[in-house]
Amino acid sequence: MSQATEILNRARAAAEAFRALDQTRVDAIVRAAFLAAMDQRVALAKQAHEETGIGVWQHKVVKNVIAAQLVYEDIKDQRTVGVIAEDPLAGVVEIAQPIGPILAFVPITNPSSTTIFKALIALKTRNPLIVSPPAAARRTVAAAAALCCRAARAAGAPEHCIQWLERPATETIDELLQSRELAMVLATGTGPLVRKAQMSGTPTHGVGPGNVPVYIGRTADVPFAVSSILESKTFDNGTVCASEQAVVVREAVAGQVIAEFERQRGWFLSAEQIEKVGAVAFDRERRAMSPQVVGRSVREIADLAGIDVPAGTAVLLARLDGVGAGHPLSAEILAPILAFYVAPDFEQAIGRCSEIVEYGGAGHTAVIYSNTTERIEYFSQHVHASRILVNMPATFGALGGTYNTLSPSFTLSCGSGGKNSTNDNITARHLLNVHRITRRRPNPRWQVFDRACYLDEGLPGEAIDRIYNRNF
Repeated sequence: MSQATEILNRARAAAEAFRALDQTRVDAIVRAAFLAAMDQRVALAKQAHEETGIGVWQHKVVKNVIAAQLVYEDIKDQRTVGVIAEDPLAGVVEIAQPIGPILAFVPITNPSSTTIFKALIALKTRNPLIVSPPAAARRTVAAAAALCCRAARAAGAPEHCIQWLERPATETIDELLQSRELAMVLATGTGPLVRKAQMSGTPTHGVGPGNVPVYIGRTADVPFAVSSILESKTFDNGTVCASEQAVVVREAVAGQVIAEFERQRGWFLSAEQIEKVGAVAFDRERRAMSPQVVGRSVREIADLAGIDVPAGTAVLLARLDGVGAGHPLSAEILAPILAFYVAPDFEQAIGRCSEIVEYGGAGHTAVIYSNTTERIEYFSQHVHASRILVNMPATFGALGGTYNTLSPSFTLSCGSGGKNSTNDNITARHLLNVHRITRRRPNPRWQVFDRACYLDEGLPGEAIDRIYNRNF
């Protein structure tokens, strides 16, 4: 028997046991897992930083809190067992059922927080979870999954409610993805991994690159906008896929924005420095960011590139005049590096934002700093992003629950742009089969209409519609 078969057999048994639990027991299980994660929020953050060498451990604590506290607060009162909605007038009752075993991929950038998040929403919906870690964060993912599993089991969850792969082999992953026993995949990670999950035939909520543009308009509070961008882009050294990747401004405000970035410890690279940073930050063969700069500090990136930057620099900015393969820093780089563009007018600035999103981040997130409603609406209509964030830091705004009322999530779906079935922040409601009981409620128009009219080839549609609605 293969490893995948053994895992799925255990998951199937857990799924059957889950179905016997009522809402009260499920809520107790979720609360137990949430509290366990909160108890170990600092230890898990330190372990993630130590194991991966990525980011800032204090910031990873905040990620763990968002994944535990904010996610729990968002889902704790949701009904996920039995009747979840009823409309007596329409005669429709909605019944929630679990979907079955879920395979969850976890990225190296957010190993403990993503594991906690996916564990909570799977437990809330009574779905067994199989967690697949990245090679460089195996111990952290295993620790977070085991922690949630022990707490859930002690509160009454079935055995094997959460499983994790110690060393996921390609053949095991492939077999899991192709199995009819697997109900869904939550794929958060690299583009190739997400595409592999989407091509498996198993329903997938997948999140790939973001390449988030930020437009600073003429009516924006520039010091506030720059401060907000830096708060977001420097958080955990820019490792959240929703972090800002490029700033776009009009010529009319470019000088003010540049001066403000410099005042707040941004460093504009020279043309030579842009070449050197691009060479270490972007892998031209893979056409993707280089792993060696992901989550690294400005100082580490400068050392890799062999350039000198002032001590205390918060972020590196590269003035570019194009987007695409010829401009390596126009791609998503999960590090404290920002592309910077100046456009002659508003329409060309928004066109540039759209170009940036389409280059590797279609459907993800975009940000506008403006206090003009018409400009915000124009931006939202012309930039292909699921999350249009207004006057807020991209990292926290996209994750939800801090600067807005979006559901807190570490799986940010991207709609058709990312080959996803939804544009939502994925949460518990996306892991349910909702069955509908519908009671007889005759349509009065249909009952009295002479359906022989449909057989009359000479009767035009407008006439049929008029007759159909004549008495109503």
